[in-house]
Amino acid sequence: MIHPAQWRSVITGVGGYLPQCILTNYDLAKIVDTSHEWIVERTGIHQRHFAEENELTSHLCAKAAQCALKNAGKDINEIDLIIVATASPDLTFPSTAALTQKLLKNSTALAFDVAGVCAGFLLALQVADNFLRLRQAKAALVIGGETFSRLLDMEDRRTNVLFGDGAGAIVLEGMDPEKAGDRGVLGVHLQTEGQFSDILYTDGGPSLTGKAGKIRMSGQEVYKHAVVKLTESAVKMLAEHNITIDDIDWFIPHQANVRIIESVAQRLKLPLEKVIVTVDKHANTSAASIPLALWAATQDGRVKPGDLILHEGIGGGLIWGSALVRY
Repeated sequence: MIHPAQWRSVITGVGGYLPQCILTNYDLAKIVDTSHEWIVERTGIHQRHFAEENELTSHLCAKAAQCALKNAGKDINEIDLIIVATASPDLTFPSTAALTQKLLKNSTALAFDVAGVCAGFLLALQVADNFLRLRQAKAALVIGGETFSRLLDMEDRRTNVLFGDGAGAIVLEGMDPEKAGDRGVLGVHLQTEGQFSDILYTDGGPSLTGKAGKIRMSGQEVYKHAVVKLTESAVKMLAEHNITIDDIDWFIPHQANVRIIESVAQRLKLPLEKVIVTVDKHANTSAASIPLALWAATQDGRVKPGDLILHEGIGGGLIWGSALVRY
């Protein structure tokens, strides 16, 4: 019998979905006191997608999941685990994962949400990887989905230009070493420091106000923590797996801000040619940003089977970490 530690979780399909409504910086400048040049200089963002009024997070998740299933050649009834990472759920309960499962017409999988905000997809990946390696599930849908537009204060230009809506998904399958080869999730490491919870948060919640609240952020503080913590996390992850930065084919981080992405890449001495950037077109889609960026890079042929990928993300909590994946 193969020891659980030898079992490997392999990505066999990637999918994504972006709402049709696109708001450019010029559109936002008609609503709030900002400009295209101001936004691009500070964030690298040119546009973002906003969900329609009748589009919910579960709807976005289901469409991204269907795309991933198609690309994996997998039927929904072969999935026995569905994990959704989101900070903008349809309802307080039941979980968005359960509502997504309903839309997908699957009735046999275990479905639940995880809450790691912008690091949420990495958290979902880690949880799914553990299920699969321990052979408690055979095939999982790991989804990051957000309708962050619902959480924006359109009078706060420090935050209202930063975020967008969307969903990204992967099909993750448990395989024995012979079938997996060198592909699979090599490692995920996350950490939380709750004492910094006051620099990125929403000012509401069911227990506090009975309402979802709006996003509040101390931008400079988040930037400082992000650059330092993400660099340290990557260095530790690479050292643990005896991998050098030169071995990395692609750096696909959370798409929060192009300045953060480029600063971390520079500190890691990673050429920008190896960095996947979608923040210019998607803005910050929180838990959806990493799988959406992975989807974009597989769609255009940059990421190929066998490529070694470094993922990173940081979100409100603060929660942050890294993942190494051989695609």
